[in-house]
Amino acid sequence: MTVRWPTPYDLATGLVTGVAPHDEADPGPLRVVPTTLPPLAALEAAVLPALRRPPCLLSFSGGLDSSLVLAVAVRVARREGLPDPVPVTWRFTGAPRAYESPWQDEIVRVLDVGRDWQILRADDDLDLIGPVARRFLHRFGVLHPLNLHLHLPIVELAAGGSLLTGGGGDQILAGWRRPAPASLREAAGRLRAGLRRRPPATQVFPWLRPAAAREVRRAFRAEERAEPVRLADRVAWHLRRRDLRTSVACATLVADAHDVRLVQPLLDPVFTGALVRWAGHLRRPTRAQLLAGIAAGELPAPVTAVRRKAHFLAVFLRSPTREFVRRWDGDGVNEDVVDPAALREVWSRWPIPECTAGLVQHLWLRQHPPASSPRPAPRMEVSP
Repeated sequence: MTVRWPTPYDLATGLVTGVAPHDEADPGPLRVVPTTLPPLAALEAAVLPALRRPPCLLSFSGGLDSSLVLAVAVRVARREGLPDPVPVTWRFTGAPRAYESPWQDEIVRVLDVGRDWQILRADDDLDLIGPVARRFLHRFGVLHPLNLHLHLPIVELAAGGSLLTGGGGDQILAGWRRPAPASLREAAGRLRAGLRRRPPATQVFPWLRPAAAREVRRAFRAEERAEPVRLADRVAWHLRRRDLRTSVACATLVADAHDVRLVQPLLDPVFTGALVRWAGHLRRPTRAQLLAGIAAGELPAPVTAVRRKAHFLAVFLRSPTREFVRRWDGDGVNEDVVDPAALREVWSRWPIPECTAGLVQHLWLRQHPPASSPRPAPRMEVSP
């Protein structure tokens, strides 16, 4: 599993699939290191290198993962006599499902970090090909995930210092599988719902050639079904997934370009080792269950309180993307994988499918190339 950048096939299909084997020779930075530390102590150790390299900023959405990391970092900074981490938060107009301001305000209040809190505001700024994305694309090309440009202004603020994020929480703490059904009736209801949600691949990926649509859906469904049930196996499996590894590699690339030390404590090898030692035997543990165990009664209750998960698609699909897809002439795609006429038809309706976001950025960059190539273009592949 040596590919670290999204390939043109990934961009065309909108999915990054693949899992490295158990016995790979070099797992890289994403691995599990055995430890006797409890999870909270391991998480405290994970944030310390970032705190020791000021300015230490933290990408703070108000969600569970970034709130946990912020609370732990504040706790460690005050115990060690270091400057508090500085939370940096985006707030958006016209994206009600991304609204998290009440939780942001509450977490900042209970942790008493409001004095230096940086709030950035965006309208069309974070569109897939908006002002921030254009600077990002010209410097780095199309990376993964496709909303990574969201972090560019935050990384720029952290230049010469460090950046903490809650990255990896969805994989390490949540995974894909829902908790086991509580009754036979619930199990039967899930089965019926699952059967109703199985349209043909060409309906799921209507912009792809039929063979490509079938192949990408097969690969993704196989990956979904392969997620282990036991937490220890689930953590190790997610750390081998190409999607997560590509995300980490791309974020590190951007941070390194600004002399920023990127620290993602929820992916720290010792923390994952501590989590596995404590709860690795559990089958389908919930995020709430794991967060409560990690906090161990030592963090303010609002940090781990259950809240709805925000959705950010409307932040990235704004006027610049809408105008671009409306004017696109059908040129610039690999027609062995993408059907240009079908893509134009799909893009004639708004909002466009999330999985076509990579094509938007790829085609915009093709029409508006930088003065020099940001990095070598990956070779086109015909399968994931």
